[in-house]
Amino acid sequence: MWVTSSRPRTELLAGVGVPADTNRGVAMTEHAVVIVGAGPTGLMLAGELALAGVDVAIVERRANQDLIGSRAGGLHARTIEILDQRGIADRFLSQGRVAQVARFASIPLDIGDFPTRHNYGLGLWQKHIERILAGWVGELAVPIYRRRQVMGFSQDHTGVDVELADGQSLRASYLVGCDGGRSLVRKAAGIEFAGWDPTTSNLIAEVELAEEPEWGIRHDVHGIHSLSRSEDGLVRVLVTEQHVDRPGEPTLGDLSEALVAVYGTDYGIHSPIWISRFTDMARQAASYRTGRVLLAGDAAHVHHPAGGQGLNTGVQDAVNLGWKLAQVVKGTSPASLLDSYHAERHPVAARVLRNTMAHIAILRRSDERAKALVETIAELLSMDEPRKRFAGMMSGLDIRYDFGEGHPLLGRRTPDLDVVTANGPRRVFTLLHDARPLYLNFGEPGDFDISLWADRVQQVEARYAGPWELPVVGAVTAPTAVVIRPDGYVAWVGGRTQLGLADALTTWFGPPATREYRGQCRGSRGGTGGDGGRVADFIER
Repeated sequence: MWVTSSRPRTELLAGVGVPADTNRGVAMTEHAVVIVGAGPTGLMLAGELALAGVDVAIVERRANQDLIGSRAGGLHARTIEILDQRGIADRFLSQGRVAQVARFASIPLDIGDFPTRHNYGLGLWQKHIERILAGWVGELAVPIYRRRQVMGFSQDHTGVDVELADGQSLRASYLVGCDGGRSLVRKAAGIEFAGWDPTTSNLIAEVELAEEPEWGIRHDVHGIHSLSRSEDGLVRVLVTEQHVDRPGEPTLGDLSEALVAVYGTDYGIHSPIWISRFTDMARQAASYRTGRVLLAGDAAHVHHPAGGQGLNTGVQDAVNLGWKLAQVVKGTSPASLLDSYHAERHPVAARVLRNTMAHIAILRRSDERAKALVETIAELLSMDEPRKRFAGMMSGLDIRYDFGEGHPLLGRRTPDLDVVTANGPRRVFTLLHDARPLYLNFGEPGDFDISLWADRVQQVEARYAGPWELPVVGAVTAPTAVVIRPDGYVAWVGGRTQLGLADALTTWFGPPATREYRGQCRGSRGGTGGDGGRVADFIER
């Protein structure tokens, strides 16, 4: 069995009432999974693994979860759905502002008519997103080693040794780099980060001003600039620089110079809370996995923030990876299951890179030709079909993983239907709160036999008489049964026969249990619900 630490786990937690003191020689031993980085991607992945009963820990260089500055500004519809699948969406919705946030080249894309409970986006700064996620992860008792920096690692056929800057080390079965665009994990793993060099550079900051500025957005030959009030009463500055090859971290002098070039004055800027630089560089890891080391979020893909897709893509990476990694760690599935993580998520991020490059190619110019192009695209996107296609892409609601030919539901996110079960009315997303696979049967009870997977797949007999509708696709034929993965994507669709059901269950959730084991599971758990951690316990015994 994996062990966590020789001292009580609560002493390692941060953000849940007990600070993690990093200078007292905490005895760190082994974890099943170590995540580097406690940003949105790392936190979401930790939560997913913890739900599956996996011993996971996070290494984070920050002393606490406080994030200076605004960073990313919200959540798209599919990310809100994912949070709803875990029963925590309301925590975010209560703190943010619901709005139609999907855009392409500054053109609004209304998803108000999309068939989803969350046909909107959410305006909420990253510092709040992280705070809420950290609270959830704290409830799941995930240890976060704070003020710790990873210096390197080495892997062998059984695990990964992670070297920390203070001379201590961690041992893990798997290491996941969620440590941002400059990822040390990616670099140390030797994973190529191919793509396109920057053509434009922006500074973003929160400061105080001595003079009243020109509020609002300005678009000129250099790019887009804006001055606005932050929620803390500071001035949020966004300005395009004249050069793209500035070395080092941005300074107050760099910000002053950029403002003078655009506005003719720097308005007496002073007392910066934070200053950051971003470009339109677009790069993606050639592989999301090498052996026992994986990448997620910005460590795997970076691009311009246009469209607000970066944080959302990272969170969805985490939810795709989490249940797969949990099954591999627990011995339920072979390590080859992890290959599907790259196969499914790499194309998604590649499309994000393409649409952000297109977005910037349109917006960086302000001449009459560029305006004519934007007007033409706006006219196109005012038509119903193009609007739905682009809105589905920007919101993440149109994602389809390639599981081969079949029913339109196959490989797409499940609709959140209101179904009637033996336990009364339920939403499908509610049935996914524990991040367990779901077999949902709408036919006669017992039509299809999944008893050999009953230890890991929950079976629910349900009734539903309403329409089946998908964003962008529209109405689809009602299935007899569906298998839904823990990330909410449909892995199998049933018709009149159970053709392909056993193959799908084996592919995604491991080989069937023996008859002997099935009997033990029924005896200890009483049915198809219960503790998903018993698979690993049985294997290890």
